[in-house]
Amino acid sequence: MAETPSTRILPLGTHAPEFELPDARGEKFTLDDVRAPQGLMVMFVCNHCPFVVHLAEALSSFAKEMETLGVGVVAINSNDAEKYPADSPEKMLAFASQHDWTFPYLVDADQSIAQAYVAACTPDFYLFDGELKLTYCGQFDAARPRNSEAVTGSDLREAVRAILAGESPLPNQRPSTGCGIKWKPGNEPQLG
Repeated sequence: MAETPSTRILPLGTHAPEFELPDARGEKFTLDDVRAPQGLMVMFVCNHCPFVVHLAEALSSFAKEMETLGVGVVAINSNDAEKYPADSPEKMLAFASQHDWTFPYLVDADQSIAQAYVAACTPDFYLFDGELKLTYCGQFDAARPRNSEAVTGSDLREAVRAILAGESPLPNQRPSTGCGIKWKPGNEPQLG
């Protein structure tokens, strides 16, 4: 299990990159379809990553809580499903059902949306305010599969609290850590 840190290159204040992506059943969703009045949380996740599996149940309850606060939630799977069949759309349906994910779980088959968000790992979290400006790009919390930290969502929860209170973005944003996105040949982001 190799740990890859988030790049955190998308600058705070950046408008959320637009998208139109299908879920595993083929229903299309746009950025406007998933946003909510108070903000939007975009998560880059997949089915087989131990870091995502470690948080999967907590992400379900966290997303339901966010939706009651007026913050939309969407998950995007950008992994190469041909080389990693555990991340296929069919497996996405089963994974979402198993963990009671009620938010849209979308397929980024050409990986262009992961590139637009400069996503690097699963999970990678992006929180946008009501105007869809980036206010947080960091970890869910300090819990990892190999440590004893409780899964609480404390870092992301604090970032949501700040946008709901109309405060400036948090000055301390720790990058997320997880499995590197499984890029198709030639799709690897060119950083720098």
